[in-house]
Formats: sequence, C-alpha cells, structure tokens
Amino acid sequence: MLRKVLWKLLKSKERIKPTRGEARELTGVLLQVDDPRARLSLTEIKGTLFSCLGELLWYLSGTNDLEFISYYVPSYRKESSDGKTVYGGYGPRLFNIEDKKTEGKNINQINNVLALLREKPDSRRAVIQLFDAADIAREQKEIPCTCTLQFIIRNQQLHMFTNMRSNDAFLGLPHDVFAFTMFQEIIARTLCVELGTYKHAVGSLHLYDEHRKKAKKYLEEGWQPTTISMPQMPLGDPWPSINLILEAESTIRTKNGSQINHSNFDPYWADLARLLQIYKLSKEENIEEITKLKKNMSHNIYTPYIRKKQLSKISSNRLFS
Repeated sequence: MLRKVLWKLLKSKERIKPTRGEARELTGVLLQVDDPRARLSLTEIKGTLFSCLGELLWYLSGTNDLEFISYYVPSYRKESSDGKTVYGGYGPRLFNIEDKKTEGKNINQINNVLALLREKPDSRRAVIQLFDAADIAREQKEIPCTCTLQFIIRNQQLHMFTNMRSNDAFLGLPHDVFAFTMFQEIIARTLCVELGTYKHAVGSLHLYDEHRKKAKKYLEEGWQPTTISMPQMPLGDPWPSINLILEAESTIRTKNGSQINHSNFDPYWADLARLLQIYKLSKEENIEEITKLKKNMSHNIYTPYIRKKQLSKISSNRLFS
C-alpha cells in the first residue's frame, strides 16, 4: 500500500503550497488493508517500529505530554506551543474529552464505543471524533489530522474506517496505520470478535518536496514481503495488559528499564516491553544488553528492527573509535 501511494504521489501533477511546505497531492483517496496485523514495513527506510510503538502508547496513556512523545519522535518538539504539551495530542481526546453539555464531566470515547457495540452490535454510531470545530477557531501549531474513527461489526468481524482531513504520506501514514490498526485489534479483542478490514480515507494525501528523495530511495529498495504480520493479540480482555505495558513504558523511559519483570506479561506483551527496553538501550549504546533481550524475544518478526538498532550503534562506535 505504501509503495503504491508514494509511487502515485511522485507522479502526481497536483501541487500545493500549504504552511508546512510545497507538496504533491492526491485528493479523495481510499486505502484498504485486508490484514490489519500486517501493519509494519520491513524496509530499511520505513521500518519505524519503535517510534510507532511509542506514539501508540502515548495515545493509550491519555496524555498530550510533550516529554513523553518527543522521547520517541523528537520532531514533536516543533509542534508544541507551550513547550510542555501537544495541543492536538489524541490521548486526551480519546479518553478524557470535555463534555461541553455537562460542566465538570469528561467523556471516554473508547468506553462509549465499547458499551454501544456490546449493546447493539449492528450499530453504525460507534464513531470517535478527534477533530473538533474549535480546532480551527484559533491558530494552533498542531491540530488533529484525523477527523473520525468508526467501528462496525459485521459477520462477527470488527471493521474500522478512519477519516483523515490531511495525511503526510511519508512520515504520518505509516504511524497512523500502525496505531489505528492496533486500536482496531484492541477493540476487537475486548468485544470478543475477529479482526476485519481496515479502511483509511484521506481528503488530502500528500508528499512534501523535502521527502521526495527519501521516497524515491524507499521505492528503490525493492519489494518487501507483505504477508508477514505481527502476532495475534492474546484472546481475552487486553486492558489489564495495556495498563501493565503503560507502567513498564514509564519505568523504562524515566527510570531503570532493567527492573521490568517479563514474567508478569503474556509473551505478546513481554515482547513489546523488551522492544521499549531495546529502544532505551540503543540510546545508551548498550549493544550487549540489546543482544541479550533479542535472544529472549518470543516472535522473530521483530528481529530486523532490533538488528537495525544493533548495527547502527556498531557503525557509530566504529566511526568515532
């Protein structure tokens, strides 16, 4: 999907000059992923597992804290108006958005969707709103590109429809597909239904001129297998494990990552905790500990991403030795 998108954008004759820089554009685009678990690119350039995972956990934590997300995606520092928060952060909008009709009451949109689909599995109202009318009433550095997330159960499968007002195909699209399909699987597991298709509708899908060379280099890498998927999320309620992984993330990022007890996790979630540790160890250039964690991974799909961290640090050490 990503290859097709970037190829079409490189060929597009439609040019725009938005605030963030000149770009080529496709409008009214609908993308479909038949296997939402095939959410990772195995390529050298777009194998962005660690930043994708960090952004997902930022959303799940319900916060818009800048220090949290800039640890994984440093470019977010340019999106903050106060140096502390990101106005358009999805976390508070998903889990703790203000109820404008009832003073002092906030709405958990995820819980609302789950309750609705439990009571009325055929409902078409299971919609989460991320973009708000107030977002364009005053100037902000970062407002949500995502308008809505809709969940529909048909034939015991949970299908997801994302509607984007705008989408950066090179930087944003891989992250969005990763995070939203993870939400799709989390909600499917919570409701005890199977995973359906993922559809991603975009008003303006664009490629900035500054990313053209990287996009071409990405296409020159050649085809990568698209049949390799992330392992299935364990059956049953995922939220206790999500709370554990959020606690582990905070400990790893802010304290001592070696304190994590992997036996507390199902192997699926233990692997994600190890990936968070590997990311921190890569910052510390601790190749020996990364190698130990790599040997304990339950699933080998993550091996290329871990090896990339190992090799980047080895190359860096050789360069400066």
